[in-house]
Amino acid sequence: MGMKEELLKKIKDKTLTMGVCGLGYVGLPLAVDKARHGYKTIGFDVQQSKVDMVNAGNNYIGDVVNSELKDLVASGMLSATTDFSHVCEVDFIAICVPTPLDTHQQPDISYVRDSTIAISKHLKKGTMVVLESTTYPGTTEELLKPILEEGSGLVCGKDFYLGFSPERVDPGNLVYKPSNTPKVVGAIGADATEVISMVYRSILEGDVHTVSCPAVAEMEKILENTYRNVNIGLINELAILCNRMGIDIWEVIDAAKTKPYGFQPFYPGPGLGGHCIPLDPYYLSWKAREYGFHTSMIESSMMVNDRMPEYTVERAGKILNRFKKSLNGAKVLILGVAYKQDIDDYRESPAIRVIEEFEKTGAQVAYYDKWVPKFRHGAIAMDSIPTISKEILNGYDIVCVTTAHTNVDYDMVAAAGVPVFDTKNAMKEVKNRENIEVL
Repeated sequence: MGMKEELLKKIKDKTLTMGVCGLGYVGLPLAVDKARHGYKTIGFDVQQSKVDMVNAGNNYIGDVVNSELKDLVASGMLSATTDFSHVCEVDFIAICVPTPLDTHQQPDISYVRDSTIAISKHLKKGTMVVLESTTYPGTTEELLKPILEEGSGLVCGKDFYLGFSPERVDPGNLVYKPSNTPKVVGAIGADATEVISMVYRSILEGDVHTVSCPAVAEMEKILENTYRNVNIGLINELAILCNRMGIDIWEVIDAAKTKPYGFQPFYPGPGLGGHCIPLDPYYLSWKAREYGFHTSMIESSMMVNDRMPEYTVERAGKILNRFKKSLNGAKVLILGVAYKQDIDDYRESPAIRVIEEFEKTGAQVAYYDKWVPKFRHGAIAMDSIPTISKEILNGYDIVCVTTAHTNVDYDMVAAAGVPVFDTKNAMKEVKNRENIEVL
């Protein structure tokens, strides 16, 4: 029996042992899904604290059901380790590690490289390796393949299979979870594509769409998020123009989205946040320069979006000026630091950039967010104020809404009478709008 046939049989019999490298927002839900579908699964992470929490059945990711994690660990279907020698026990391993930007806004693929090196030292014949981390087109074949072959002494396509299948995780989405979201798979060779796609078909409710090679799948993921980045950049630029023209951009969007074809609504805000949209276009523009190509439209949208936190503070300053107050020394309350509503994830949150810009002006900044009781970002470490009330709000000169959480009493915020700058249109249902200004 050949390698392909043996792996297909293991998939059918559910005797395949799964591995997931990186137990964060992408990796832990994926590991839970694999174990839930009857595959013994081993999670790998360099952080001992995460490993200990998983092995204790303690959940730390919002999209994972606490009781399900506890039951899977108790039954022996899911375990975690920092010891990569256990890679030799798995037949399939997905790499789900961060791909951030460095201080020069260049791709930082050190987590991917280090994980691949660690895997290569213990890779056994007949293993499938799949990169899920968002990255530039060419990473799987140009970076992973040589490392895995050199470290293991095995040959890709002959002794192991290698592919790319981009993660599609939207934290807080109540409709689309990883289990019911269609998956894209691009692998090196037809056999690898067939077997890897069968693994995903065995654990997912959504469709699995195969493409010709990893580079197509890598570019597809970049396209998804660059599409959103560019369109949000367009809307943010129009929001700035509409403000100068005395036009409500939110009313404009509501009118435009009545068209049943040819238009998809995007919304302005204080900037972009999350693990993909603010970062992925930089990966593409960086790679494009290797080919002597400049992604001018993409780079323009990134400049617009990157400037929004600064623009937010400028607008807040103009509001304060109308009350004969300056930003320097003003008491500012930020409502929400999570990067999107009703989640505890503050990765790349524009609210943190807004806080930094306020502090540069000499403003005294506090924040309120029940979802994120405390955060640390670079040199900034802050705790949320415990609660808000009319009396508490009256102690501030301006309130700036930067996340549209639904667990905030916006009528009470408005009733406090303090000037409010609502960058997310979170207070659109509030009837008394005398002290509210929207982005």
